[in-house]
Amino acid sequence: MTTTAVVPNDVLRAVRLGLRMSQDELATALRRAGAELGEPNEASKRLVQRWEAGVSRTPRGVYARALERVTGRPVEALGFSLPVPMARVHTDGKGGHDMDAEGTPAVVDPQHAARPGEESFTGVWLSRYEFYSSSRDATYEGRHYVVIVQHGNRLTAQSLPGASSNPDSPLTLDLTVDRNVITGSWVEQTAADGYYNGARYHGAVQMLVEPTGRRMTGKWVGFGKEFDVNTGPWELRLVDRSTSKAALAQYSTPPE
Repeated sequence: MTTTAVVPNDVLRAVRLGLRMSQDELATALRRAGAELGEPNEASKRLVQRWEAGVSRTPRGVYARALERVTGRPVEALGFSLPVPMARVHTDGKGGHDMDAEGTPAVVDPQHAARPGEESFTGVWLSRYEFYSSSRDATYEGRHYVVIVQHGNRLTAQSLPGASSNPDSPLTLDLTVDRNVITGSWVEQTAADGYYNGARYHGAVQMLVEPTGRRMTGKWVGFGKEFDVNTGPWELRLVDRSTSKAALAQYSTPPE
């Protein structure tokens, strides 16, 4: 029988850290949200741990709706594997499927298992990018403090609350590492009462990691208002290796 590794849900963990919640606090918030929705649930710290560990990959509807209420994100954007009819899953070597404790297929991928001696990028980083505004004929800078969570060659980055140079513009990055090359995608939701009226922008990004492992520099690409594709510089600089609650609270403020 082949042994496979369960893939942790780093997206959910990054979102939780971005909300500055412990696992127990997220469970409490989920129970409160369930009561507000008229759908009481029994969310616990252990359930959150199982989600983040990847042991349970598909939350039941009552939890999915509570998660969406607490995080402000659709459940499919929280790193879960939604059920697909007739989907192929790994077998146990005897014709049966690997199942988690909630009766859903466990998603496994040995390619994403942590490798010994691998450079760790987990921590708080200062994100800084530049963009040209054609309507204002000027170049502007966007800055966020983001928390990065790494598993294997995958990096998930989520901006901390209140940690943006532009109020209410949460930023998310989904990245992969190949030696010193970082490649992936980004999404930013602008403030509803800001200049861009709550527009959602997204695109691609590629960066190179400096030998120190403390700085990444490269370019972003994304679409503009005038049906055009724009690009500009992007930099990520490590400011703290810790993802403790105290560290996240320290950086939940607009970057200078």
